[in-house]
Amino acid sequence: MGCKKAIKTNLFASKAPLEWAISANGVLYTAQIPIDEKGVVVSGGIKEQTEQTFKNLIHTLESAKATLDDVLQVLIYVTKREDLAIVNEIYAKYFNAPYPNRAAVVVASLAREEMLVEFIVYAQVRD
Repeated sequence: MGCKKAIKTNLFASKAPLEWAISANGVLYTAQIPIDEKGVVVSGGIKEQTEQTFKNLIHTLESAKATLDDVLQVLIYVTKREDLAIVNEIYAKYFNAPYPNRAAVVVASLAREEMLVEFIVYAQVRD
């Protein structure tokens, strides 16, 4: 049984008791939100927020010596059902077949009121 290990990233250091990514037993666990390097949720709309979330995800994967091809599953949370079409369009630009398993959930709100999207991602890594 492998020990869990925090993955060092250059993402904004949250004051909350969390790591941006943890790996254990060959799996990376991460949650990504649309914040910039200052920890501010990016302005614009769902397109800008989804692009920023992917930017943060790619950075996190690279920090763990992984790529988008290593992603196994993505759980997408959005606050508006109609935003899923835009998220899907952007998602298709980043992932290639075979695509990760995924689910999309529409929620009333996310941790920060201004957030429109959040990803929970599991990827294979070499510990």
